[in-house]
Amino acid sequence: MSSAAKPPPPRPGFGAPRRRLEEILRVDHAGELAAVQIYKGQSMVFRDTPKRELSEQFSHMQGEEQVHLDAFEGLLRERNVRPTALTPVWRLAALGLGVGTALLGEKAAHACTEAVEEVIADHYAEQIAELETSDPALAQRLVQFREDEIGHHDRAVDQGAREATGYPLLSALIKTGCRVAIKLSEKL
Repeated sequence: MSSAAKPPPPRPGFGAPRRRLEEILRVDHAGELAAVQIYKGQSMVFRDTPKRELSEQFSHMQGEEQVHLDAFEGLLRERNVRPTALTPVWRLAALGLGVGTALLGEKAAHACTEAVEEVIADHYAEQIAELETSDPALAQRLVQFREDEIGHHDRAVDQGAREATGYPLLSALIKTGCRVAIKLSEKL
């Protein structure tokens, strides 16, 4: 094969901003999809129990996360970015996490919310700083979403998240799972 037939090597950084934007949109879509599923699972567990108000609370948060998910689905279409290939895995894993923590009890469900929302709020803060100059409109949207996530986090703490049995271990496991999911969703 002649050297004329080979494509030129990529320039340093060529395409990097586009790839990074794809990673951001892909992972944020995955995160919001997972949040919807977590709250759906928690809501289902508490629906027909004496703690029905918890079902309503988790259902309300599910609706807020659905607004975020709908926004990211629109951004994926608008900017021609594919979602993560792990979407089916995250959908099932997140629903299982929601159901599982709710079955452990009210405090464990709140501990799940606190852990997930803390990781997501931190993740959004990093993205906001990164996007402030390159995509200020997207950065502003993330600011709004981050405020919702912080609200969910704070409500969970107020409702006893840190009183859950085995809280340090439960919180650490959920946070680690979220961080692994973030890294995988950015790339796959």
